[in-house]
Order: sequence, then structure tokens, then C-alpha cells
Amino acid sequence: MSEALTRKRCFHHAQREAAARCPECGHFYCRECVTEHEGRVLCVRCLSHLNQEAPKARLPLGGFVLAAQAVSALLLLWFIFYSVGEGLASLPDAFHDDVSAASSFEPRE
Repeated sequence: MSEALTRKRCFHHAQREAAARCPECGHFYCRECVTEHEGRVLCVRCLSHLNQEAPKARLPLGGFVLAAQAVSALLLLWFIFYSVGEGLASLPDAFHDDVSAASSFEPRE
């Protein structure tokens, strides 16, 4: 096999001798055109096809987890706004009166 491999040339670089054969497409490639993936030496094109075709792993309760996160986020936001509102409502009335008097638009004389 190594004797036949030394006579082969890279599929993309005709001036370079082949270092490996891609088991997916069967073409010979130089060292720069192949990469190791899961214990196999693959060309870049076959590796990209394998990555595109790989099914996305889905959690069995993925939709439930997403809905639970959304509800938790809404409850947290409600609690934050409620706490801020309670804090503002607990301020003395004099504080509110001073702020409203300072921001009135009465003309100066």
C-alpha cells in the first residue's frame, strides 16, 4: 500500500505526493488537505459534509425546560419591579412633595 501511495498525488495539489486516502470519497490527499476526526483521516470536504449532516442532539424535555426558564425569568422580573415599586412607595410623602416642587415650571420673577 505505501508503495502505491508514494506514486499517488494530492487531489488538490498535483505537485505534492499523497499522504493519505480519504475513506469517504476515496481521493488521495497531501498532509495539508486531511485532518483527523474521530480516529479517521478525512478530507476537509467530507468532514464538512459529516458536520452538516450530523443530527442535532435534542433533549427529551427541551421544550419544557425552555418554557420553565421563560416563566422563571418573568417571575424574577416581576419581583424586581414589585420590590422597586414598594421601595419607592415606602418613601415619606415629604420627599415626594420636595421633588414635585423643584420640578414645577413656574416662571421666575
